[in-house]
Amino acid sequence: MAIFIVLGILAILVLWIISLYNGLVRLRNRRQNAFADIDVQLRQRHDLVPQLVETVKGYATHEKELLIKVTEARTAAMSATTIDGKIAAEQQLTAALQGLKVSVEAYPDLKANQNFLQLQEELSDIENKLAASRRFFNGATTEYNNAVEAFPGNLIAKNFGFKREVMFDLGTDTRKAMEEPPKVQF
Repeated sequence: MAIFIVLGILAILVLWIISLYNGLVRLRNRRQNAFADIDVQLRQRHDLVPQLVETVKGYATHEKELLIKVTEARTAAMSATTIDGKIAAEQQLTAALQGLKVSVEAYPDLKANQNFLQLQEELSDIENKLAASRRFFNGATTEYNNAVEAFPGNLIAKNFGFKREVMFDLGTDTRKAMEEPPKVQF
């Protein structure tokens, strides 16, 4: 009789560990799926950036350094392979695009150009979709991190290689740049 009690307790313990492990796997997969949604929006943004750069290039010939920075940031973002690498590269691209938006303010002819207006509208739409996707991703990441760090999940997580993951935020440089008032030069 005692052997059945011990076996019953062991079976419950094994089922509990399996349940915790499977929960962590589900949360990790939800986070990866959320990033896949972001990836779709990022691809659209990456496809739009060269068109935007070419349109601006015709009007703002002395903004060459800024256009190179945007192009390099796009290239880095497209070549990033890990989620963490993509997050870092996208933070740089977002900062470069912010600089481009501020620079464009000095060119009234460019702001009136129909092609530029359409590209700017598309970029704005993509940025809004990205913001929504980032919120979902960060929610999934928070839920995953809570499960990895909270007891008793942390016992299972530590033994099976689950670790805390990073959020997709603006980054300190971009946040600092957005808090500063734009510098308009004539």
